[in-house]
Amino acid sequence: MTAEHQDLLREFEGFAKAAADADDVMRQIAQRLHEIKARYNWVGFYLVDPKDSGILLVGHYAGSFSPNIRIPLDRGLCGAAARDGRTVVVDDVSKDPRYLAGSSMVVSEIVVPILVQGKLAAEFDIESYFPNTFTKEETQFVEMCARLVGECIAKDLKRGSLAPRS
Repeated sequence: MTAEHQDLLREFEGFAKAAADADDVMRQIAQRLHEIKARYNWVGFYLVDPKDSGILLVGHYAGSFSPNIRIPLDRGLCGAAARDGRTVVVDDVSKDPRYLAGSSMVVSEIVVPILVQGKLAAEFDIESYFPNTFTKEETQFVEMCARLVGECIAKDLKRGSLAPRS
């Protein structure tokens, strides 16, 4: 991992300790990564719909285009990550039939499922206008950010305070 990644993770960990809840942590991570990482053109979180576990609803995000608001778990790269429970990295979305377009400018994407108590709770999704953005180092970094959010969601569930805000 790069020094920049390590610095950002330390920042996010410090923020998470003081944050009111996972919602605040997701907002902070999305905003900061979009500000700092030039190749991260859309950074956001999708949460499992509490009324329909087969749907992901957009949560906090920062980016240059509007996201897909609702994604069925049987569609897109988000659906693939949810079904397999593993990170999905696509270097060129035009070559992947699973890609659910949010913007015609997107070239590469990473989706990391966030599991809490063995169940899908959310996903961390980053899209880039550049090919091959999500190298092994970038993937490890994004997965560590997602893991931190998962820990925060687990704490919220334990406190009984998980309530997504808009």
